[in-house]
Amino acid sequence: MIVSVHFADIGVRAARSVLRERPRPDTTPGLRYAETTLTGAIAAGPPALRPGRAALLAAWEDDAALDRFLAEDPLPRRLADGWHVRLQPLRLAGAWPAMPLEIAPGGAREEEDGPVVVLTLGQLRLRRALPFLRANSRAAGRAAADPALVASVALARPPRFVGTFSLWRSVSAMCHYAYGADRPAHQEAVRDHREKPFHHEAAFLRCRPYGARGLLDGREPVAAAARTSSPPGTSSSER
Repeated sequence: MIVSVHFADIGVRAARSVLRERPRPDTTPGLRYAETTLTGAIAAGPPALRPGRAALLAAWEDDAALDRFLAEDPLPRRLADGWHVRLQPLRLAGAWPAMPLEIAPGGAREEEDGPVVVLTLGQLRLRRALPFLRANSRAAGRAAADPALVASVALARPPRFVGTFSLWRSVSAMCHYAYGADRPAHQEAVRDHREKPFHHEAAFLRCRPYGARGLLDGREPVAAAARTSSPPGTSSSER
């Protein structure tokens, strides 16, 4: 099983229409789950939407199913001028019943200290929206300031779905942000959620990125992450 994430700047009206074009597993061969969303910036302060950028998050039986979707479905053609990346799931914390995930046996143990993507997924408890936004602002601000964060996008499908996509230059750098003693914002947000959950359902998925195509904000982020994670004197092609 693989996951794909797609981003494209297609204009405000088109981005809103993409919300109505969510692919369905019962009509899309090989599709297990899909969510189309609006996007925003991961940063401190109030949510900052990026009105003209749309996103598609999907889970597939295999690469062949995604290839077929890209070749035959009209939605990826609308997103074709953006960027998409394929992800191999490595670790899952929490649960996301709508997306049946399969983690390859031993995948987490074989994880290299190279570029890594983290997806957070949540079905928001509306009465907990303000505490969630406060906690998220602190954690997001700290992430946005971290030099190891190569690319990030906030995801939202009103009224309840919220999520994030973040690409880090290495697993160790991501873990330092998440668990480092000198960077408590993320741990505080996790603690607040455990004490009084922000979401009806929530999951944190760690993935190995591969097969990226296109550009996001003028660059290909996976290649950029691989360059910055390479030891001095080592090219990304040698990793």
